[in-house]
Amino acid sequence: QQERTKIMADTAPMEVSATAEVDEKLYSRQLYVMGHEAQRRMMASKALMIGVSGLGVEVAKNCILAGIHSLVLCDPEKSTSYDLGGNFYLSGVGQPRAADCRSALSELNPYVDVSVAEVAALTADELLPLIDAAGISCVVITIALPTDLLVAINAKCRENHVCFINAVTAGVFGSIFCDFGESFVCSDKDGNPPATSQIESVISDEENDDCVVIKVLEDQGRHGLETGDKITFARLKGIHGLDTHTHYEVKVTGPYTFEIPSTKLTAPTGPDEVQQGYITQIKQPTTLHFDSYEKKLAEPGDIAMSDFAKFDRPLLLHHAFQALDKFRAENGGELPVPGDQTACQRVLELTKGMSSEDITEQQERIILQLASGSKAILSPMCAALGGIVGQEVLKACSGKFSPINGFLYFDADECLPDELLPSDKVAPQNSRYDSQIAVFGSDMQERLFDLNYFIVGAGAIGCEMLKNWAMMGVACGPKGHVHVTDMDRIEKSNLSRQFLFRNSDIDQFKSTTAAKASCKMNPDFRITPYQEKVASDTEHLFGDDFYSKLSGVCTALDNVEARLYVDQRCLFYRLPMLESGTLGTKGNTQIVVPHLTENYGATRDPPEKSIPVCTLKNFPNQIQHTLQWARDWFEGEFRQSSEDVNSYLSQPAEQYLASLQPNTKLETLKKIQATLVNDRPVTFEDCIVWARLKFEDLFNNQIRQLLHNFPPDQVTSSGTKFWSGSKRCPKALTFDTKNKCEDAEMFNHLDFVVAASNLRAEMYGIKGTVDHDYFNKVLQDVIVPDFAPVEGVKIAANDEEEKNNNNAMDTGDAEADQIWSQLPKQSDLAGFKLNAIEFDKDVDDHMLFVTACSNLRAMNYSIPTEDTHRSRAIAGRIIPAIATTTALVTGIICLELYKLVGTARKELKLDAYKNAFINLAIPFMTLSEPTPPAKTKCMLKGKEWEWTAWDSLDMNRGDVTMGEFMDYFESEYNLEISMLSHGVSILYSFFANKEKVRQRRAMKMSEVIKSITKKEFPPNQLFLTLEVIANDKDSDEEVELPYIRFRFR
Repeated sequence: QQERTKIMADTAPMEVSATAEVDEKLYSRQLYVMGHEAQRRMMASKALMIGVSGLGVEVAKNCILAGIHSLVLCDPEKSTSYDLGGNFYLSGVGQPRAADCRSALSELNPYVDVSVAEVAALTADELLPLIDAAGISCVVITIALPTDLLVAINAKCRENHVCFINAVTAGVFGSIFCDFGESFVCSDKDGNPPATSQIESVISDEENDDCVVIKVLEDQGRHGLETGDKITFARLKGIHGLDTHTHYEVKVTGPYTFEIPSTKLTAPTGPDEVQQGYITQIKQPTTLHFDSYEKKLAEPGDIAMSDFAKFDRPLLLHHAFQALDKFRAENGGELPVPGDQTACQRVLELTKGMSSEDITEQQERIILQLASGSKAILSPMCAALGGIVGQEVLKACSGKFSPINGFLYFDADECLPDELLPSDKVAPQNSRYDSQIAVFGSDMQERLFDLNYFIVGAGAIGCEMLKNWAMMGVACGPKGHVHVTDMDRIEKSNLSRQFLFRNSDIDQFKSTTAAKASCKMNPDFRITPYQEKVASDTEHLFGDDFYSKLSGVCTALDNVEARLYVDQRCLFYRLPMLESGTLGTKGNTQIVVPHLTENYGATRDPPEKSIPVCTLKNFPNQIQHTLQWARDWFEGEFRQSSEDVNSYLSQPAEQYLASLQPNTKLETLKKIQATLVNDRPVTFEDCIVWARLKFEDLFNNQIRQLLHNFPPDQVTSSGTKFWSGSKRCPKALTFDTKNKCEDAEMFNHLDFVVAASNLRAEMYGIKGTVDHDYFNKVLQDVIVPDFAPVEGVKIAANDEEEKNNNNAMDTGDAEADQIWSQLPKQSDLAGFKLNAIEFDKDVDDHMLFVTACSNLRAMNYSIPTEDTHRSRAIAGRIIPAIATTTALVTGIICLELYKLVGTARKELKLDAYKNAFINLAIPFMTLSEPTPPAKTKCMLKGKEWEWTAWDSLDMNRGDVTMGEFMDYFESEYNLEISMLSHGVSILYSFFANKEKVRQRRAMKMSEVIKSITKKEFPPNQLFLTLEVIANDKDSDEEVELPYIRFRFR
């Protein structure tokens, strides 16, 4: 058997084992989804994939990018033109699919062993022995196999304790089944970070001494616990009887309260004590039971829903897919030919034979369409299901997140015509688009060829989108074109999910590389890459002439601000927008259709809460506070001080002095004096001394000064202890190179000095070192001045005091003048320039400093510390990401693109479009109807007009004078203009100077605007946006109007 199942592999993967170090540079963003433990389990897991058509290659890609240990491909079937619709790694038709894809798949991740099992045919005799091979964690089947063979494979998997997944796509319909055995241990059912909170009070239950009642600080949010959860405590103060090493089970009594049964407080809180501490949820493993494929086929039970508007759909598709299997069995393994009415009717008959209820006319349409398009392998469907199935494989390999238990069905029947298309419209043409033609017809394929789309962003979503479009034939005709822009260059951390990039592409532009890679998948793909930001300052490039030629826009962005700008462009040019985003295993899609749906910016999330200034400066109580403080200190010390010096040296003295703001002038000059004169290092040893003294100032002296102002026993005017609640009484740190913190287990004292010294040296162009022996030797000789508290120092106890202190700040002109007179002249330092260091979360030296600095401040305030990995996520505001979610959202949004292009013989209404909300961890998916745009009513020309954000008053009369414009407007709409503006510039108002109004009325509209704004119009600008306040001439009532879109060229 070993000879017959020979494994082909011509490149050896990097060695890896269950205890191997995780490549944090490569898996950086994914580790914030999976965690190190789950990642290591994946890195020790082996999967067997049977079937490498469109769905198979998507699942394989996602699993390889995620970093499982090895993947065995098994598919001797030769590729057809239908396969080319979804498999982007096939070289053509007529080749064994697995062998043809192996090389390209293995390039995705050098850590993963991708091999091919040589089997003669997909039969039980050939396949079952593969499952007996050592180390198989999961078998995933991605092509249609006979039911009896699937039952046999599933039985073998259950016998060997191997997870079993079966998934197929058939046109716009998909089916997934998971059986992970009798008892599958799930280490983390939802993937949410452990709930954390802070203690406000701990008391014994009045009725039961054997029970402790805990209330958390309400200003920190709800505790987020459920009854039965387990928690642990940290940094307990004034609470006797609870310890930090026990896991306690809780009983929730409210959003801010819970009980711990069978626990006693051993002593009351003393009069000089305050109750404080941190609570952290302990994630508990759960054991899940699965039924076999054979049992679930007969008794599916509750099938997971993907669209709550289709309650009858899961069971209907459960029967319809079985009917398809029976049809294949009757016809030598062949599925219905597209458009074959007789074959489709046979599938309908078989479905009716299995259903205990009458099938409606609408349901008949679904079954007929499923049958007619069953051969079709569509790239968007493969991407969507490939994301879901890929995550299920990762669940099987890692034990993390809740698997699908049984069946899940998914469809996008809204894309389909109401009736089957004629057979000549769906007949294969022996082209790579045969699958799409089989479902949508040849006319729709021509429309896809002619699309002109602008995709903003070429990261993870951008790569997946370009791949889908290349497979779909978007912009592959002479009239079509895709424009892609992205300013970023490729980094190593991108490679675990931006699959168009390779190691050799690092430091290349994303847009250019992605364009080349997608053209390799389909040489007919017409695409132009740019490296420009899409914003108001690039409208000379992406302007009126550019947008007027587009069919639509796709956003593949990582920030809301850019999305809102693109959204405004789409509103103005009335273009559809394809929007999608991910956050770890969570994803969403939004389809924006002119006049039919609301625009992206119509609904916004509330702004993120900022940390109060006084909390950051003096009263932190969370690691987020100390990390923000550390990052701010980094920016001020290593970037801002350098920029201030460089600015001072590069400008004439008086000009620079005049540019300083009065309230920051003294502070800026002090910093320049310290950086350029007082603390300027000559040797690396000077940098070490500077870093050691900074440690003393930040983590000892400043804390002692704070405690001098607010002693530990201070009481407020209301009689409560000052250091209580969220205010944690700090303690000064004594420098010790051997000190190791208990949570993160880092040598923060030494790490701070090492990192700060080297960053300081980098600023001045001095060569540094990380040799600890050298540091210890130099540090022994550093003389640290004794601290003496300063009287009269003002420290704000809250934000109100902080604000008053800032308002009452003395500008210190005399001291500023004195420092200014002592600064060296610019001419004496000609050519001197400091290196301003911009914080980069992916630079380890930067993160070592920020982590150590944050942890030291956390140790000051008895806040649990964090390691560099977790600190990087918080300080760098890293968005967790994994390839599976990205593939899913791009697949779903591309299904919406089919609808935009136009479904044959069917006019789509609002309910045909779908927005998606997804969480692959639970798993949860819901598709919902988009919200229509809000309407505003007004009376115009004697009739009621309801307008939305998509509407405008369009005027295309050339660059007329302002007088002609106003006369036309008033006569056309029977409205009298009281104010006319362009942006922030008022062009006309009823109270304006009459002579100025007379002059402007004689000027052309473009000249009026240029005379006010003092700016020329770019040559490609065609439109002006004007806002108007006007009153009805008859009623004299103000009429609420949309903006005016005035074409002046």
